[in-house]
Amino acid sequence: MMAVLWPWMLWLKAFHIMSMVAWMAGLFYLPRLFVYHCQVAVGSAESERFKVMEYKLLRFIMLPAMCSTFLFGGLLAMLPGLIDWHGGWWWTKLVAVFGLAGFHGACVSWRRAFAEDRNTHPERFYRMANEVPTVLMMIVVIMIVVRPF
Repeated sequence: MMAVLWPWMLWLKAFHIMSMVAWMAGLFYLPRLFVYHCQVAVGSAESERFKVMEYKLLRFIMLPAMCSTFLFGGLLAMLPGLIDWHGGWWWTKLVAVFGLAGFHGACVSWRRAFAEDRNTHPERFYRMANEVPTVLMMIVVIMIVVRPF
């Protein structure tokens, strides 16, 4: 049944990559906005501006990009013979992708805390958190390109 998708495989792959790039851009940028948001006074005009920026980035870029990444990736995974389901690389990649989704969820929670003026994390926390998607993305790319195991 899913074999009917094979003629579309390159299109699916292209849209999967574009979606992933947009999602990763948001995962890299939103924690950076949180770093800057920590540097302004609660209730200030700057704080309110960050709230709008964070909301729009998450709602209108990151969420659709994450959903389309999963949609196109899921369609690719259903193509018969495309994935070696016994390869450790596939499962490692999948764990890293779900790690990115978990980080996305954490960003949703942190944004909500900023929106309600109840952020409790210091600037340093967000500077360190900003490295998490980089490491996970590196794992995903290495597993897909190199397939080391």
